[in-house]
Amino acid sequence: MKAFYGDLKLGILGGGQLGRMLIQESINFNITTYVLDPDIHAPCKDLCEKFVHGSLTDYEAVYNFGKKVDVLTIEIEKVNVDALEQLEKEGVKVFPQSRVIRLIQDKGIQKQFFKENDIHTASFRLFKNKEELLEANLPFPYIQKLRRDGYDGRGVNVIKNEADLEKAFTEPCLVEEMIHFEKELSVIVARNEDGKVRTFPCVEMEFNPEANLVEFLISPSTLSDEILQKADQLAIKVAEDLKIVGILAVELFLTPEGDILVNEIAPRPHNSGHQSIEGNYTSQYEQMLRAIFNLPLGDTRTISNAVMINLLGEKGFEGTAEYEGLNDILEIDGVYIHLYGKKITKPFRKMGHITIMDDDREKAIEKARFVQKTIKVKS
Repeated sequence: MKAFYGDLKLGILGGGQLGRMLIQESINFNITTYVLDPDIHAPCKDLCEKFVHGSLTDYEAVYNFGKKVDVLTIEIEKVNVDALEQLEKEGVKVFPQSRVIRLIQDKGIQKQFFKENDIHTASFRLFKNKEELLEANLPFPYIQKLRRDGYDGRGVNVIKNEADLEKAFTEPCLVEEMIHFEKELSVIVARNEDGKVRTFPCVEMEFNPEANLVEFLISPSTLSDEILQKADQLAIKVAEDLKIVGILAVELFLTPEGDILVNEIAPRPHNSGHQSIEGNYTSQYEQMLRAIFNLPLGDTRTISNAVMINLLGEKGFEGTAEYEGLNDILEIDGVYIHLYGKKITKPFRKMGHITIMDDDREKAIEKARFVQKTIKVKS
């Protein structure tokens, strides 16, 4: 790998907030960043060295973009994998590898991978269409997920009764057993080309019930050492079975019986690691760079208690974003705000995140609840 003197070119497929925060960290490593995104106003546009306006799913756009960089990575999974495979054949380093992205693009293949590798997950069945699902006459309740293109809560149906079948997806899907869980957890794990692996301390998550995405996160988890060790070992197993190079978020369910099941995985920076920017000695973005450039992995210990809140667009508002209550929350010690450069707000659109730090865990949570009530993204 070239010396870090500004001649290393990192290509990022996707120009959203994850790419934006990765670029902010890349600056510290003298890495030149190129970004491909279909949105001419993407959050990354004004931060990267070169912005290319183009489709992430178009073979030629991805292939021609990838030829110009030393290492190619993603901040979203919906990309043209055929182009990535060809780039790998031609010597471009693609991390996470194309085979990993292909597997994760299809939730059905992802679940089969769990089953084949004895990775504990909810029981499931695959269906080609709605008609096949209806014919199966499955007992209620259950979760229906689109096999492809679901994200941030989109592509997920909770089917509680026969009436809910009206909203069932018609496309290929998987149906999962509805797990009665005590907590939703996440462990982020990094793995470099040398096969070195390091995890971040497990975090606890709360989801917005309407949008079905992470709204409130507490780091680190205070569950028992036995539970945390199980979560850690499970995340490492997934990363090593995948042989991924890069960073992997492993979302988990903790059942009342103390079992831990893998829900889903994401081969990129994740919502459940945003707090690491202030809350850990190494952030998930720095760790990702260390992994894909095959550098020693960083110290992931927590510095202090950290609570992360996703800043979502308010219901009923769409237009130029205005941040109500910003001054009030910035008067509080230990509040760190990250806005994503999105000019237009929409209901539940991720507009930023806020991390609240305090040596006292309960005070951190108390401050975070106040921040959550006070700041609103309107138009």
